[in-house]
Amino acid sequence: MGDFKDHFSGHATLYRDARPVPPADWFDWLAGQVPDRALAWDAGCGNGQASLGLAAHFERVVATDPSATQIAQASAHPVIDYRVEPAERSTLAAGSLSLVNVSQALHWFDLDAFHAEVRRVARPGALLAISAYGNCSVDRAVDAVELRLYAETLGGDWPAERALVDTGYRELPFPFDPVGTPSFGMHADWNLPQFLAYLRSWSATQRYLKRTGVDPVAAAAPALAEAWGDPGQVRAVRWPFFTRVGRIV
Repeated sequence: MGDFKDHFSGHATLYRDARPVPPADWFDWLAGQVPDRALAWDAGCGNGQASLGLAAHFERVVATDPSATQIAQASAHPVIDYRVEPAERSTLAAGSLSLVNVSQALHWFDLDAFHAEVRRVARPGALLAISAYGNCSVDRAVDAVELRLYAETLGGDWPAERALVDTGYRELPFPFDPVGTPSFGMHADWNLPQFLAYLRSWSATQRYLKRTGVDPVAAAAPALAEAWGDPGQVRAVRWPFFTRVGRIV
């Protein structure tokens, strides 16, 4: 498993503590669409943010990620079985589950191999549910500073796969029977230190820091503080949340 694209193991604790979680009503909706709630698979689970959402609805969740460091930072839960393994080659039994979930990870996968694995492990009528979130928004003043960091300062340090997220996965093949989904909103209520921690959790931030020795978030922090106001003030941070759902037949 040494060939996977590992952009987060070096700051797994920060990733766990600083990242937003998918909306709860997304998991509520998925639980109502599957043939049963015996077993769900969270592929590319990272620290298990989505795994916990699934655990509220399924009797058992298998959560996999090729990064042992990421898995080590995941929150334990009695129904979640964390495994260090790639999404393209899982240890799940054939025809064993009713939902395959991928949150903010599909762009890292070998899609042909992953789609074959989905077909192998899914029972008839199971769902593949893909979700991801784009760049965040607070208000015009904060967004202007954040966008300079995102697109200008860090523009050359984003992995190429990030462009797939920015286009809402529209360019990726999805060879399953599409299921129409409602719209879901994603937000977090954060103060300025929490927002800065999120910006530091970006793969491009960590790559820039390693390449230059300079913390780009620290450099942007004065302008962000001016735009934010009272650093203790809690503000709504919002992300575009997009989904694709397919039925495996």
